[in-house]
Amino acid sequence: MSFIEGDEETYRLEARGNWAIENAKEIFSAISNLGTLSRKAFIINFSGLEGLDTTGAVLVRRLTKNLGVYGLVMREGLTPSQENLLALVENKFKRVTAVEDEEAWYFKMLADVGVATETVVSGVGRILSFVGQVLGASLRAIVNPSRIRWTALVKQMELVGLTSLGIVGLISFLIGGVIVNQGALQLAKFGADILVIDMLGIGHLRELGILLTAIIVAGRSGSSFTAQIGSMKLNEEIDAMVTMGMNPIDVLVLPRLFALVLCLPLLAFYSDIVGLAGGALMAWVQLDIAPTTFVSYLQTAISFDHYMVGITKAPFFAAVIAISGCYQGLNVHGSADSLGLCTTKSVVQSIFLVIVLDAFFAIFFTALDI
Repeated sequence: MSFIEGDEETYRLEARGNWAIENAKEIFSAISNLGTLSRKAFIINFSGLEGLDTTGAVLVRRLTKNLGVYGLVMREGLTPSQENLLALVENKFKRVTAVEDEEAWYFKMLADVGVATETVVSGVGRILSFVGQVLGASLRAIVNPSRIRWTALVKQMELVGLTSLGIVGLISFLIGGVIVNQGALQLAKFGADILVIDMLGIGHLRELGILLTAIIVAGRSGSSFTAQIGSMKLNEEIDAMVTMGMNPIDVLVLPRLFALVLCLPLLAFYSDIVGLAGGALMAWVQLDIAPTTFVSYLQTAISFDHYMVGITKAPFFAAVIAISGCYQGLNVHGSADSLGLCTTKSVVQSIFLVIVLDAFFAIFFTALDI
């Protein structure tokens, strides 16, 4: 390959030889040694080429690009096949973009339903597996009470029970008053104001007392379970427990489960009493029904069965809230974003399952005529 200098305006280069991969090193060296050229135009003659492969075409492109910094570059003497090869290397062939066929909207909808179904089924399977592990550990602890961590149990009872009295009592008191207030406005149209006591007693003892308590505990204690266990998971404390031979279910889940199962019925009873007290106060203020009259009529309006229907639900609601909170806590991984997401899932999942269970119990007790 030779380079022939032209006049002051134009620099003429003549390329010879075989521009192929085996000569790439020498050609690249020659191109690099051109240095800075101050010309307005460059003419490269390729008529003396003996051969040109893809590597050579890349080098031609590099030479053209390097000279193009200083001036206009023109090429001559290329055969049609060589031109085509250079055009291919320089991506000058028109590209045809393949357009993917769009799926019909109903296929996409079916695919989304399939993915959602698979997610739900796999999630239910994992939860059922976790429930099985918890039940097995609970039975072993009941058979052998020495496995129960009593200090942790008492501490959790304080957290989920004693410290919840304030918010549970306030909400129940206000709801009891609201029921009487709104019920009295409607029943007064029929001259049946006194029946508001029946509505409050039956509704609060059977449904509202335990349902409100469970929802409050799910938002307060269930999220706390997830946050506590999730933080331990992020800090690798649970991995350390497993390394030391401790079962996280025995250490973390059972104390919270037993504490909530023991405390929720007591909180439900407390909610019933405070809710009735709030209703009695509203009836006294709005309907001028004395507290003694309210209590006397309440005894005839309700039966012990109404109270037992509400309290019977409490252990089941407690188990659902505790298991859901602990399960989501053990599912935390990666970062604090996962902790927040699992905490949200815990509250939503707990409240949803509590309402589903409540509907089931309502149908069940109705079928038994209780």
